[in-house]
Amino acid sequence: MFYFRGMALLKVAGLGKQEKGKFTVKDIHFVQQPLQKIAIAGETGSGKTTLLKMIAGLIQPDAGEIQFDNKRVVGPYEKLIPGHPGIAYLSQHFELRNNYRVEEELEAVNKLSETDANELYSICRIEHLLKRKTNALSGGERQRIVLARLLSAFPKLLLLDEPFSNLDAVHKSIIKSVINDISLKLKVTCIMVSHDALDILSWADRILVMKDGELIQEGTPEHIYQQPVNEYCAGLFGEYNLIHSNHSKIFVERRQVLQTRKY
Repeated sequence: MFYFRGMALLKVAGLGKQEKGKFTVKDIHFVQQPLQKIAIAGETGSGKTTLLKMIAGLIQPDAGEIQFDNKRVVGPYEKLIPGHPGIAYLSQHFELRNNYRVEEELEAVNKLSETDANELYSICRIEHLLKRKTNALSGGERQRIVLARLLSAFPKLLLLDEPFSNLDAVHKSIIKSVINDISLKLKVTCIMVSHDALDILSWADRILVMKDGELIQEGTPEHIYQQPVNEYCAGLFGEYNLIHSNHSKIFVERRQVLQTRKY
C-alpha cells in the first residue's frame, strides 16, 4: 500500500515567505525523488518549520511555487480547508482529544481496510495502546498515535518537524524505528527537520542546510559533514578544527568519524 511511481515527487522553485515586509524564507529550490529521505538542518529561526508548512499547504508562499505529484500545491488563501490530501505534516505540537479510547480516535479518520490498519498500527508500535484512553498516554505514545492517524489517510509525503524533541531515550529509539519502517514498509517519502546532527547524518540521503531563511548548502551527509561551505555549516554537525579558509572554501578536520549506518 501507499506506493508511488514516477519522476520527481516534489519540486520547490523560488519559494519565499515574507513577514513584516522581510523575507524569512527566500528563494528555496530543491527536488525530491520518491522515497528519497531529505533532512533540513539549521539553527533556530532559520526558516525550517516555515518551509515545511508551505510544502504542506498550511502557509501561503509569497514567492515561488511548490509542485507535488506534478500539480501545484495550493496555499490556505486559495482553499477553504488548508493542507494537501497527499501530504501529511507531523507538528512538534501534536494534539489528541482527551478521554477518548485510542481506537476511537483512529477510527474517526481511518480509510484503511482492517488488514492495512493492523499493519499500520504494528509499524507505529501502537497495537497495545488501542484500548487505552488518550489522556493516559505518554508524550512518545501520543506522538505515535498522531502519526498513525496521519498515515491512515494514504499520504505520499510525510513531513516530520523535530520528531525527536522532548523524547526520552526509549521513546526516541522507538520513533526512529517507526520512521525507518514508514519508508521501508509503507513506501512513504519523508522530509525531516531535526536539530540533532547525528540523527540527520545517520538517516538522510540528502541534507539541506538553511540560515536566515536561505538554502546555503545541499548535498549528501558525507559531503555536508566533510566539506561544509562555511563555519556555520561545519558547526551544525559536530566539533571540528578549522585547518584553512579562504573567501570561497573552508577546510576542516573532524574530531569524530562520520557514522553512515542508517537507522
